[in-house]
Amino acid sequence: MKRLLIMLSAAALTVGLASPAVADRDATDTAFGQATLTGFASLPAETFVPNSEPSGSAIGAGPFNGIAAPFAGQPVQGFSGIVNRHDGSYDVLSDNGFGGKANSADFLLRVHRVKPDTRTGKVAVLGGFNLSDPHHRVPFPLTRADRVLTGADFDVESIVRSYDGTYWMGDEFGPFLLHFSPTGRLLEAPIALDGVQAPENPYLNGGQPTLGGSKGFEGMVRSVDGRHLYPLLEGTVTGDTPGDLRFSDFDLRAGKYTGKRWTYRLESPSNAIGDAIAVDRHRFLVIERDGGQGDDAKFKRIYLADTRDRNGDGVMDKTLVADLLNIANPKGLGGFGETFRFPFTTIEDVVLLDDRTLAVLNDNNFPFSSGRTPGKADNNEFITIRIAHRLNADWRAFV
Repeated sequence: MKRLLIMLSAAALTVGLASPAVADRDATDTAFGQATLTGFASLPAETFVPNSEPSGSAIGAGPFNGIAAPFAGQPVQGFSGIVNRHDGSYDVLSDNGFGGKANSADFLLRVHRVKPDTRTGKVAVLGGFNLSDPHHRVPFPLTRADRVLTGADFDVESIVRSYDGTYWMGDEFGPFLLHFSPTGRLLEAPIALDGVQAPENPYLNGGQPTLGGSKGFEGMVRSVDGRHLYPLLEGTVTGDTPGDLRFSDFDLRAGKYTGKRWTYRLESPSNAIGDAIAVDRHRFLVIERDGGQGDDAKFKRIYLADTRDRNGDGVMDKTLVADLLNIANPKGLGGFGETFRFPFTTIEDVVLLDDRTLAVLNDNNFPFSSGRTPGKADNNEFITIRIAHRLNADWRAFV
């Protein structure tokens, strides 16, 4: 608790210095303008957990982007969520592994601890922990007898850390909320969202899903006061307007959904969201993207979304904060030109570093995505960008 209070006080001081009481602009009025690249680091695609089990036996022999399968170990890949540890390192969450239940039974769900160094351009992997259910909280059958969780059990796509040090993760297969100890042990049964079932849901029992495959909780926000979670679906629920995504309210004290929700509307129904984090009580940063990569990538953006719905149209207000395909790079960081592009199929991690600086990571879908160089498996890239204006964020958004 003492360490937490010190962190909170330090964050308050930092944000107080960065954000005066009177803002220099209303951040919800217009688009922010071009963001600037301030840091770049990369973790090679073929990075594996030391002394880990083989994986990739069900994806075919390949080669995929020049890489043959199966693999001798567990790849450090698929970064779909991030937590700032405030010591220069981050917890990053790997998703289900290779894209689906059928091919990911030998992929062990894991949180990696990484430390990017934008001076050297490298990312160090410091360790991590696998996710498991030793106390039999999951009521349906798991893949492994030892109850280590795999990509055939859950597709974990979002992560937050509570003030008590435990982790909450959003799953796409249920979709479920999953609550883990600081070492990755499941603490309670998976929590479903009433009326929402994906095709992979273990309780479907031949019924009709109300959500598309792999369209569950792609983003999840911890409220700035730490009392609520706001999981954001990636897909539209049956009966809702196409392109409208449910942003629900889960009360951590009560341990249940409140029934309150907002609507995030995609710019195109064919788009998807990648991550969401809190800026203050009402505003959230949301990654929205198309499915293209490389030269085919046309839409990779970060929006500031506001639940107050000032124009009364029934959906969250949106302000463009950063176009990730048009980032200024005056210093030529990473060996790239004056305009930097982040042209990946899936961009699923954003974290607020200060009132004008964001860190953004891609999910490299190892070994399948090749957005940076055609025919070559994507690395895990870590960038920092300076946005054009202050967010005037709540200081609690930084801890």
